[in-house]
Amino acid sequence: MGGSCTQTRPADRRQVLFLFLLPLFYPALCEQIRYSIPEELAKGSVVGNLARDLGLSVLDVSARKLRVSAEKLLFNVDAESGDLLVKDRIDREQICKERRCELQLEAVVENPLNIFHIIVVVEDINDHAPQFHKDEIYLEISESVSPGTGTILEPANDPDISMNSLSKYQLSSNEYFSLVVKDNPDGGKYPELVLKKVLDRETESVHHLVLTALDSGDPPQSGTAQIRVLVVDANDNPPVFSQDVYKVSLREDVPPGTFVLRVSATDQDEGVNAEITYSFLGVADTARHVFSLDSATGNIITHQPLDYENVGRYAMVVEAKDRGSLSTRCKVIIEVLDENDNSPEIIITSLSDQILEDSPPGMVVALFKTRDQDSKENGEVTCNLSRDIPFKIHSSSNNYYKLVTDGALDRERTPEYNVTITAIDRGKPPLSSSTTITLRITDVNDNAPVFHQASYVVHVVENNPPGASIAQVSARDPDLGPNGQVVYSIVASDLEPRALSSYVSVNPQSGVVFAQRAFDHEQLRAFELTLQARDHGSPALSSNVSLRVLVGDRNDNAPRVLYPALGPDGSALFDTVPRAAQPGYLVTKVVAVDADSGHNAWLSYHVLQASEPGLFSVGLRTGEVRTARALGDRDAARQRLLVAVRDGGQPPLSATATLLLVFADSLQEALPDLSDRPSLSDPQAELQFYLVVALALISVLFLLTVILAIAVRLRSSSSPSARGFFGSILCSKSGPEIPHTYSEGTLPYAYNLCVPGNQTNPELNFLTSVEHCPATQDILNKDSSSVVLDSILTPSIEADKNTFKQVST
Repeated sequence: MGGSCTQTRPADRRQVLFLFLLPLFYPALCEQIRYSIPEELAKGSVVGNLARDLGLSVLDVSARKLRVSAEKLLFNVDAESGDLLVKDRIDREQICKERRCELQLEAVVENPLNIFHIIVVVEDINDHAPQFHKDEIYLEISESVSPGTGTILEPANDPDISMNSLSKYQLSSNEYFSLVVKDNPDGGKYPELVLKKVLDRETESVHHLVLTALDSGDPPQSGTAQIRVLVVDANDNPPVFSQDVYKVSLREDVPPGTFVLRVSATDQDEGVNAEITYSFLGVADTARHVFSLDSATGNIITHQPLDYENVGRYAMVVEAKDRGSLSTRCKVIIEVLDENDNSPEIIITSLSDQILEDSPPGMVVALFKTRDQDSKENGEVTCNLSRDIPFKIHSSSNNYYKLVTDGALDRERTPEYNVTITAIDRGKPPLSSSTTITLRITDVNDNAPVFHQASYVVHVVENNPPGASIAQVSARDPDLGPNGQVVYSIVASDLEPRALSSYVSVNPQSGVVFAQRAFDHEQLRAFELTLQARDHGSPALSSNVSLRVLVGDRNDNAPRVLYPALGPDGSALFDTVPRAAQPGYLVTKVVAVDADSGHNAWLSYHVLQASEPGLFSVGLRTGEVRTARALGDRDAARQRLLVAVRDGGQPPLSATATLLLVFADSLQEALPDLSDRPSLSDPQAELQFYLVVALALISVLFLLTVILAIAVRLRSSSSPSARGFFGSILCSKSGPEIPHTYSEGTLPYAYNLCVPGNQTNPELNFLTSVEHCPATQDILNKDSSSVVLDSILTPSIEADKNTFKQVST
């Protein structure tokens, strides 16, 4: 049986590369390792060190999974030493039909996957003795037979070969017969009994002989058969076949009972001595079971179905014997013609359990062989693969094939392939068989993480709580295991590197971005981050994406009035309006700004309070203050206008601006009105006034307490002349002055202090609103000691006046 395996898929440009690499694999594919062992070797016996002969180390035996395969697994490999061991009983006579017994083995190694051919020659031992088909042989010989006439005996059978096979025959001692050993055309030997002396039936009618068959083994073995010779009446002529050799060809698919051929012999004797019977002589049991011989007619017919794959040729000896025990023989050769009755077989020898998706073209992923028991064209096999797969078949030797990669693999697109291998023979009609193997692709880190969006933009309203989630990025990695596990990090930003960690952070596992602080739209309106997704492969792959954070505005800033500005002392400045101003006259403009943006910074202006309602109007969006009507006779020359500035936020925030307007045609005309203008009540100013008064009272009481304490001590320790210090009345009054003008809510004030000079009642009284008091000079003329008191009290009073003015402003 022979065969070749080719692939029907069209060759691509990688074929040139494959042809270049083929010589590198050729020595490994064709080199054979031969071992020779005797049959019947004990189980566990060492055939040879296979690992060493293949050039492998002891560690490679397990690492590369060294093993052997064959149709009949009679051997295995020791995983520790790499020795090839006998696994089962080896009987050469049962295993091999030919004289030369060679067992074909295949040694398979992985990482990379390869195959080596091994031949184990099984040597014969003398474990079989020669054996006759019958233990007793019956012969009838006529007493008229002349000396020298021979009778063919059935040969013995010895399945051993060479020196252990049948070598000679021996006959027991007697005076009538001798033994001659002759060679068959096919190389065998058969015995012939030759008559040495004329037989006499009346003297001895039966002769008993012993035939011994011996081989040449060490020690030799033998087998015997008992021969019984009956002496009968005279029979002059033996039968004669029409042919010495009969040949016929027979199809193996003929049914049982088919006529094969007819052997024919004639005998020149007459009567019963011419009656011939036919029988098989020394035919193997296999032939006796398949064919039957009609003893009377010599017709040979099939008894059982033929099978070319089991026996392709039958060689049989047919004996023709007459009634006088004279016989002759012929040889019948039946050639069985092969028919295409066996489908090809596909045997998977080795299958790789790890096929990396980045495997280069030409990588071996499986080894298999084909077998077709038919012969010639019926046994020639062609292999095909299913289409549209990145694999192809490469023929190695002895009907062994490699399944190799033939294109790029991508586990993410196709994680496994169901590869169908079809074997077709060249018979008519052709027969085929198929087998499907599953090839699972192992993942490598060949895909970088991919973000779901090309870029991210998030809006975050300012004043967010620290630690709040503001965004989430997500990336997908189609790889498996660690190659597909993604972690996230921030690799760049337009913020300061030192400040980055105080602004944002990202969860490495989930990709959630957190704000580490509250954002302020007025300080930071937008910033950009570069986030990276990295897998755990080796080497790791990564990809980046930009995340732009837009900080949205909240209405957290009230409008700020830029004009009108306050004076140096904090009071509002004034504007003059011509008395003849017509309606719509532009008096001034309130200018305000808002640090917020959008609607939160959209300002509107409203009149909140006016001395004369309806006299002025304010532009809603411009802040322009215009006259709404002409000045009337009853309208005051001085006007106060309180303008509110509101933003568009929710809720809105506001600020106020106070406008002091004076109707006058010139600045000189406006000055008297400015100095005499009454102070309008303002709750805030009144509160400041009460606080200043309370502070002044506390200061005065503290000073009076100190003075009283000093006076009491002086009174107890001084002379009567010293006590005259309090005999006169000290009265101090501030000189007349024009009251100062302050911002609204601030009132003019003066200190009025009178001290009685009564010694019996040394008390100091603070009197308010004193209209008249003696001049200071008069008091000082009465007693020089009063000057000391005045020098003590006057600076304190003046300090309190200055403090009151500062607070009121």
